[in-house]
Amino acid sequence: MITVSKLSKTFKSQGGDVAAVKNVSFTVEDGEFASIIGRSGSGKSTLLGLLGALDSPSGGSIVVGEKDITKLHDHALIDYRCRKIGFVFQNYNLIPNLTALENVMLPMEFAGVPKSERHPRAFELLEQVGLDEEQARRKPTRLSGGQQQRVSIARALANNPSLILADEPTGNLDSQTGEMIFDLLHSLARSENTTIIAVTHDLEIAGKTDHTFMLQDGVMTKKR
Repeated sequence: MITVSKLSKTFKSQGGDVAAVKNVSFTVEDGEFASIIGRSGSGKSTLLGLLGALDSPSGGSIVVGEKDITKLHDHALIDYRCRKIGFVFQNYNLIPNLTALENVMLPMEFAGVPKSERHPRAFELLEQVGLDEEQARRKPTRLSGGQQQRVSIARALANNPSLILADEPTGNLDSQTGEMIFDLLHSLARSENTTIIAVTHDLEIAGKTDHTFMLQDGVMTKKR
């Protein structure tokens, strides 16, 4: 479960302080899929960066499981990002000179997973997201956009994270493939009991998630 309480982020600029996230509070249970919608500049990406410990808040708390990640020091934050968080990006962010299989194995290597365990788990995850053995051995340039996003989802699941954060995961996909990717994320939230929070501009797909939150000028309201 993730519990966010009174979370704020203020940036300093020449024109004065800019509050990108203002006193945001919400809870998402284990195995639930939540979406965050809002216009460009509403604070969505800033909020996602705070949840992923890529930036520090100006105030408030983020409790994942039983740990408040806003109070973790550098080494503990690195471990949190490596073991407890999975990221899915709009542009996939796969390493082009590695195969799909090797891309999924890489975060396991960083986490210290024994070599003998990486290979079978990566194959299992790729199979789970719908790629066969031949596709698993292809490099990203030989995969479609939808297949590359499936690889990035498998990579996000590699270290059994408590939380997956997805930044416009269907933004570069056609509507049919995008819907398939969201359905896949939804089923994985259930089967893996993983909390998933996705930023999206697609209101139709967002409406199918367990919770839909809206950000406007850094202020969050719950639509559903």
